[in-house]
Amino acid sequence: MNSRDEAENWVGRGKVRAREIAGGVELAIEEITTQARVYKPLVYEFFRKQFPVRPRWGEFEVELIMEYAGEVPGLDLDNLAKALLDALKGHVFFDDSQIARLLCERRQGERDRIVVRAAKRD
Repeated sequence: MNSRDEAENWVGRGKVRAREIAGGVELAIEEITTQARVYKPLVYEFFRKQFPVRPRWGEFEVELIMEYAGEVPGLDLDNLAKALLDALKGHVFFDDSQIARLLCERRQGERDRIVVRAAKRD
């Protein structure tokens, strides 16, 4: 699959984009802020207005990657993960107690963004 095909699968043109992946959703947020509470309403509104999905039962694996272009952001990954998991609740899964595996990573990248992949566990 080329990058043009991948770009066409994304929904959203603002700070938040998403696409369906096998068993779940991949979400990209083009902003990093030290205020983790900002993400919950941002993601909630995106799902409500642009990407309506139905939550699923079962166990999920979630991968959260925060990429930064400059200095390391002063944002605790555990707080970020909690805010984003709360935002996904009711859209991707019914409750964050369904998460059987959670991987959080902060790494240098080409731009500031957060990528979240949440998929049903095999």
